[in-house]
Amino acid sequence: MGKDVIIACDFSSAEETTAFLDRFTEYRPFVKIGMELFYAEGPEIVRTLKRRGHKIFLDLKLHDIPNTVKKSMKVLSGLDVDLCNLHASGTIPMMEAALEGLTRPDGTRPLLIAVTQLTSTDQAHLEDDLWIHAPMEEVVMHYAENARRAGLDGVVCSPLEAEKVHAVCGKDFLTVTPGIRFADGDAGDQKRIMTPAQAKAVGSDYIVVGRPVTAAPDPVQAYLRCVQEFVG
Repeated sequence: MGKDVIIACDFSSAEETTAFLDRFTEYRPFVKIGMELFYAEGPEIVRTLKRRGHKIFLDLKLHDIPNTVKKSMKVLSGLDVDLCNLHASGTIPMMEAALEGLTRPDGTRPLLIAVTQLTSTDQAHLEDDLWIHAPMEEVVMHYAENARRAGLDGVVCSPLEAEKVHAVCGKDFLTVTPGIRFADGDAGDQKRIMTPAQAKAVGSDYIVVGRPVTAAPDPVQAYLRCVQEFVG
């Protein structure tokens, strides 16, 4: 997989999602299915979008005891998604168990990445709410190293940390970066953001773009702008 733009389809129903994607008559963008849509529609929404020809990032951020995560990943491996994730804070044994569960009998599996820290979390939240007093960058790098040690393919991180993650974990360790906004757009509730062009410059492998595309007056043109800025 090369660089790509992933559209966050944060909708509440299959009807809303397919109506949105119907606008992409000439394209089959890589899409993210998050908790809201998956909890509303269940596994069938994954099957529907796969039949339509989309690559899928299933963004459920699993975090539980290793055995539960292993069994859950075994179920998700049957959905034929391309990318899925969990929380790195669940520890190395949990991540190792997830990989074991995700790997099919023939040895194939979706890519598996770990969430380091959410892009809505800043240093104040880290210290005041979570009682983690190390600098954000050190925390993210430590979590990324744990994910690499566990055998994962990469991490979800802020684009601000993508370059350092590659320096610490290697250029082939994937960085999937939300927190993307156009230079002339609204930051919303995101704290650690970059434009698509900036994310490209620092080496992000995938960018995840939600409202700048889904809430745009012309979503297809907004998507193509992202592709032009990020992929070239």
